[in-house]
Amino acid sequence: MLNQPSGSPVRVCRFSPDSTYLVSGAADGTVVSWNMQTYKLFRSGSVKDGSLVACAFSPNGSIFVTGSSCGDLTVWDDKMRCLHSEKAHDLGITCCDFSSQPISDGEHGPQFFRMASCGQDCQIKLWVTTFTDFLGFELKHKCTLSGHSAPVLSCAFSYDGHMLVSGSVDKSVIVYEPNSGSILHTLTHHTRYVTTCAFAPNILLLATGSMDKTVNIWQFELEVYCQAGRPEDEPKLFIEDWSEEEVSLWLCAQGLKDLVSIFKMNNIDGKELLNLTKESLTDDLKIESLGLRSKILRKIEELKVKVEALSSGIPDEFLCPITRELMKEPVIASDGYSYEKEAIENWISKKKRTSPMTNLILPSLVLTPNRTLKMAIDRWLETHQK
Repeated sequence: MLNQPSGSPVRVCRFSPDSTYLVSGAADGTVVSWNMQTYKLFRSGSVKDGSLVACAFSPNGSIFVTGSSCGDLTVWDDKMRCLHSEKAHDLGITCCDFSSQPISDGEHGPQFFRMASCGQDCQIKLWVTTFTDFLGFELKHKCTLSGHSAPVLSCAFSYDGHMLVSGSVDKSVIVYEPNSGSILHTLTHHTRYVTTCAFAPNILLLATGSMDKTVNIWQFELEVYCQAGRPEDEPKLFIEDWSEEEVSLWLCAQGLKDLVSIFKMNNIDGKELLNLTKESLTDDLKIESLGLRSKILRKIEELKVKVEALSSGIPDEFLCPITRELMKEPVIASDGYSYEKEAIENWISKKKRTSPMTNLILPSLVLTPNRTLKMAIDRWLETHQK
């Protein structure tokens, strides 16, 4: 048992990436680093104001960051020297997290890491940090993400750094693409404050916990997941580059889990997937059912169409906010946003009287055809087909 030296209640604790040290932060602002080989106090320090409520280590373990209830982010090195402190969130910090992957966009070297913080000011802020013996420490604010209408209680990066999730007092969960700051998903299934969220390390799952006494588990479609985190000037999806494991995940998402072992046995990767024919399914993969062969080929064709749409640069305003697919019959809801008619009708039919975009109560359930948007989509389709 480790006793906080100041005798103050402990609010947060985190292990270093290599498990050599444990950092604990207390309500009186003291922070302690414990040696995990000896279970002895290694170093201690304190912040000027507030309780320590958040802590995160950089992936290489060279620094860690603490967040206080007064809104200060404080950066410490592995010797517990205070490198930097600044006011990040006016009303207090609630959570912070590092992306485990270094930024590799050509502008920064491998010592640069992305960090996120969130707070009582309803904001999520993205930062870039670096610490080298030559250059010293640097913390740069990159952007502020909006979307929540109430304090943000939790934030977390996906294991590969391609997505960032946040949970809020407004009962919503928002999944962002960190490079552009765009919103990929807004999830509104919780009925009370969303207090915590976490990505699984090696499968496409997200968990969100709430004061409504539930934990919701979300599974991402592989096509959507593979879009996240790619530079805007690159194609968003390369099926040819899929590994056998990614093909297996796609099969599971299509309800074809029973075929995973067959595909793996035949080493079907992305390139092989696109080249499958009725003959190869019958002769090579030994799939005897005509209906099953037809279903596989149909799913592959649908995937090709999706990829073609993704790589064609469809204007975002042509995509339904609920399905993220090109709208065929756009309608305007009473929140002022346009949706695919079937999607918003399904949303409302499930007794959801709130807006998918604002999470506020819809003043009316009347849906008005958006003929102007429909004409614009039709014109874009004609040009694209030419």
